[in-house]
Amino acid sequence: MEIEKEVKKMTLGHEFGAGASCLKCKDKCEGFELHFWRKICRNCKCGLTEHNVQMISEENKKVGKLFEDTKYTGLIAKLKTDGVSMYRSNAITITLPTPATAHTVLPSTASNAVHHAASSSATVPPATAAASVRPAADFGGAGSRAVAVAVAPLKVTTATASIGSSTADVVPVAQDTPLKSVTYDWAPPVANKYVAVRYIELLPPEKRPVAGSEGATYRRQQMAHQLPEHDQDPAKCHELSPAEVKQMQQYVRKYKDEALGIGDVRLPEDMVLVQAAAGQSGPLGAGAAGGAKAGAVSTRVGLKGAGVGGTGDGATSAGSGTAGGAVGTAASAGAMVALGAQQTGPSQQNFSCHHCKQPMRMGDPAVYAERAGYDKMWHPACFVCCTCNELLVDMIYFWKRGKLYCGRHYGDSEKPRCAGCDELIFSNEYTQAEGQNWHLKHFCCFECDLILAGETYVMEQEKPVCTPCYMNNYAVKCSSCQQSVDPEAQRVSYGDYHWHAAAQCFKCSGCSKCLIGQRFMAVKACLFCSVECKKNSAA
Repeated sequence: MEIEKEVKKMTLGHEFGAGASCLKCKDKCEGFELHFWRKICRNCKCGLTEHNVQMISEENKKVGKLFEDTKYTGLIAKLKTDGVSMYRSNAITITLPTPATAHTVLPSTASNAVHHAASSSATVPPATAAASVRPAADFGGAGSRAVAVAVAPLKVTTATASIGSSTADVVPVAQDTPLKSVTYDWAPPVANKYVAVRYIELLPPEKRPVAGSEGATYRRQQMAHQLPEHDQDPAKCHELSPAEVKQMQQYVRKYKDEALGIGDVRLPEDMVLVQAAAGQSGPLGAGAAGGAKAGAVSTRVGLKGAGVGGTGDGATSAGSGTAGGAVGTAASAGAMVALGAQQTGPSQQNFSCHHCKQPMRMGDPAVYAERAGYDKMWHPACFVCCTCNELLVDMIYFWKRGKLYCGRHYGDSEKPRCAGCDELIFSNEYTQAEGQNWHLKHFCCFECDLILAGETYVMEQEKPVCTPCYMNNYAVKCSSCQQSVDPEAQRVSYGDYHWHAAAQCFKCSGCSKCLIGQRFMAVKACLFCSVECKKNSAA
């Protein structure tokens, strides 16, 4: 009964985006008109993402459905009107001191607690549960304003640990400190906004999701490309049989149980304490080599362009704090001793990226994937799909056989994908042609939808086209007779000019001598057998 309901619900939403202008074709497109199964515009052949369509609500519904019945339901909210799950994408405005007054931020486990929140706007001071935090100048005088800092214990999927033994409840910020606000379409859901900002700074500039920027457009396009809604929702597919719907539901259940995950942004230095609390062992919990003394671990995150006592691109330091450096934390040391873990200060070479194998900079955040295990970490810019090498949008990943995939390429690794409709194929019968897979009914002309089984076709831009449509839309014209050149006919091409390989077309413009197999001279569309014929024609 449930499968019959899914079959009845099938629709491609032809009303959505109708008439929207194409950002790629401009005036050449009459407006978006969805092809009834190809998921492209009938007018210009471009996809929905290439058209001026506001898709925020639709994308949030799609990702909301992806996270249904998973451990990530904290990232979605049910609409009261129709009960539809909506993804809370953590669009946020962050207000921080400008780089000239950057704060020293100590990586505390409390400040890195995962905080799944809806879109919000707030002035965020540097949060820490391990030590006091001060801006570049000492603002302890009367001209400062106190800002409360929210601190929560770190939550881990495998174990729960509360590590900070003392809390700085108030952070002094001077009243005349210049502040800067930036709105992000998405930011990693961490409580310490300095860590979130540093994570975004470590992404390529053209991929940073600042609202209204090139990076925001990139994120929107990758959201549509990496997470096709027709890979998870039978209602978005074209004419699935009840058996295919059942197979698709089993496929979706499998990847939700075995592969789907969301990256976790943490400071590697904090993960040492987390693993100590969980009683784990491994590369992150091993501590530093070289006989370093057990004691406090102190690092700082420097915003780009400045930092307390630092220079260049986000200066960092580690060790006991002194003037102009990171403040030492007896609280952290006490917490570590209380946990019974005589940790040594983690050295930089202990932390390396699983993707590029390069070391992690001390104080920079890393991305962890629970399904991969917390002994692996990635630079923010290295958390990419192993197939397309694109950033995993909103850190949504699929883990399979030791590799990270985006949703699209995870699907491709599990099922054949139809080159016609872009859907995964759940039928046992399908066609393979031109190195691609096709539903039997979808191997048809890209222009007129004529089924090509037993028909002659031409591949044009990796799309099959029947002979009549090829002749009308793609065939080159003979420079002599001005007729279209049949795809199976022999022809001669010279630069941008083409001729039928026949005596009546490929001939001297002066004396009409057939030039097939002969030397010739070409002046634009005119052919000559000799200099004399060329001179006579010019006269």
